[in-house]
Amino acid sequence: MNGFDFDRLRRRPDIEAENLFAVDASDRLILDEAAGALAAYRAGGVVVLEDRYGALTLGAAALHNARGIRVYQDALSGEYALDSNASGVDLTDAYRSLPLGEELLKDAHVVLLQLPKSLDALDEIAAAVAKYAAPDVIVFAGGRIKHMTVSMNEVLRRHFGALNVRPARQKSRVLIASAPLASSTSDWPRSEKHDDFDLTVRGHGGVFAGTSIDIGTRALLEVLDRMKPDAERAIDLGCGTGVLAAALAAQRPLLQVLATDQSAVAVASARATIDANALADRVTVVRADGLSGQPDNSGDLILLNPPFHIGASVHAGLAEKLFIDAARVLAPGGELWTVWNTHLGYRPMLTRIVGSTRQVGRNTKFTVTVSTGR
Repeated sequence: MNGFDFDRLRRRPDIEAENLFAVDASDRLILDEAAGALAAYRAGGVVVLEDRYGALTLGAAALHNARGIRVYQDALSGEYALDSNASGVDLTDAYRSLPLGEELLKDAHVVLLQLPKSLDALDEIAAAVAKYAAPDVIVFAGGRIKHMTVSMNEVLRRHFGALNVRPARQKSRVLIASAPLASSTSDWPRSEKHDDFDLTVRGHGGVFAGTSIDIGTRALLEVLDRMKPDAERAIDLGCGTGVLAAALAAQRPLLQVLATDQSAVAVASARATIDANALADRVTVVRADGLSGQPDNSGDLILLNPPFHIGASVHAGLAEKLFIDAARVLAPGGELWTVWNTHLGYRPMLTRIVGSTRQVGRNTKFTVTVSTGR
C-alpha cells in the first residue's frame, strides 16, 4: 500500500514498547477490502469504529481522500493518539470524534471497524450501526485471526442480513456485513442487582466484568470500612462500572466521590450504575486519561483495581502510569488502596512511587495494599 507511511504512527500517550505496535496487518487489510466503497463515499458517509491509534482513519484520508470521517474510539488514549498522529501528517481536518450513537452513524454508508475482543461490545456496536446507518451501509470489520472467533460471525448475523467472510492475509481477516436488519435490537445497558452489597450494577457492552462484580473489586469492597475514615474526597481511579464509587458513596453519605476512567463504555456504565443507586448527587463520573485534570495533593482517598493487560499483552506499564498519577494527586497522609494480582508483586513499585505501603490482605490470586501519600 503506497502513499502513506504507517510506520510513522505512534501509540502515545498510550504505553510505547518494543512489543506494542500502533498499526498491524489487519488495519491495512481493512483499508484494502474497503477501497472500492471508500472511493464511492470519500466526500462523506465514512465512519471508523475502534480505530486503535489512527491507522484506519488516517489511512482512509491519506490513501482514499476520504473527508468528513466520523470516528468512535472507546479508549480516550486512542483519541489522543489519533489527534497526535493526524497532526504529524497534516490531516487534523479530515475527521471528528463522536460518541457511539445517532450523530456518529446517521447516513453512514461505509463503516470501518477494528473488531473488539468482547462479543458484548461487538453486539452493542453492531446494533447501533444497524439502527442508525444508511440502509445500504457496508461494514468492513477486521482483526487478527488469533483474536477472532466464529461467534463474531453470529453476532454480526444477528444485526445484518448478509455476511461475507473474506480470505485471510498476513494472519488477518475481514468480515463484510451489509443489509442491516429492521429486527435488530439492543438491550444495553444491562442491569444486575447484587443483594450481598445492596447495589445495582449496570453495564454497556464490553465493559470489564459486565454487570458482575469481579473478585478484585470484591476484595476492596470487603475493606471499605477500613479506608481513611476522615476522608472528604475520594477517587475511584479506573472506575469500570462504578461499583467502588457507588459502594463508598452509599456507605459514607457525607463523602464526595469522583469516578474516572478513560473508557467511554466504562464511563457510560458507571453513570448508569450511579443513577440506578440514586447517588448522582454525591458521585461525579468523568472520562479522563488517568487523573489528568485533577490538582496535585487533592485526594484524601484513592481506590484502584489496575488493569494488567495492554491489548493482548501483559504489561506493567499501565499500572505504573496510574500509580504515578495517584502519587501526584494524593494528599500527604492520604491513602491509595490497591488490589492487584499477587504474582505481579506491585508492592515495591507502590512504595517507590507513592509511599509507605503495607499489605492488608492476600491470597494466591489477589493482594490488597494501602499506600500512604508523602
